[in-house]
Amino acid sequence: MRTLGLIGGMSAESTALYYAHLNRLARERLGGLHSARLVIVSIDFAPLAEMQAKGEWEAAGLMLAEEARRLQAAGAEAILICANTMHLVADAVQAAVDAPVLHIADATADRLQAVGSRRPLLLATRFTMEKDFYRDRLAARGIDAVVPEAADRQALHAIIYDELCQGLIRPPSKAAVLEMIGRARGIDGVIFGCTEIGLLISPDELTLPVVDTTLAHAEAAMDFALG
Repeated sequence: MRTLGLIGGMSAESTALYYAHLNRLARERLGGLHSARLVIVSIDFAPLAEMQAKGEWEAAGLMLAEEARRLQAAGAEAILICANTMHLVADAVQAAVDAPVLHIADATADRLQAVGSRRPLLLATRFTMEKDFYRDRLAARGIDAVVPEAADRQALHAIIYDELCQGLIRPPSKAAVLEMIGRARGIDGVIFGCTEIGLLISPDELTLPVVDTTLAHAEAAMDFALG
């Protein structure tokens, strides 16, 4: 089994999900007492979140690139950035290491194609919904991701940073996000495009196909590890 390197802490809540998913997948695929071979660096999210808010993406990329180098030196044979938004700097991270950076949008596109969704609703941070880095990568695979209206994007961004990233799960916020989904027109699927969304809503609560990016990323990583 190959060793996976995880850049976590963005947030700690979803990094715990990555750890759980990867170990469960190893056990399911190999049986018995098998678990995933992992090296993990978990950053302090507050300074990085401040960089995001200020638009200091180059500095953020340098920070994650250094963490990727540490993981590679510790034996990682592939790197996972355990957050959707920070794939904005995936190219900078990849330039810093020889190990492949397994891109979360590629894993998401694979799952969307598998369930036949070509026009999914993207639920994510404002950065992921409004910047081109994520939707363009999906578009290259023939997927036209749509985003909520401006007011809903702002509300969802606040729910993610002020609540989910801090371990707060609030029923009114869940209801608000379900209403956002209900207002979307012409969609044929939903992307949980923030690694914390699955903490708030279960795919079973929706009638449309759902791709939870945290799980899709973990599955793609385990494919690599066992490939």
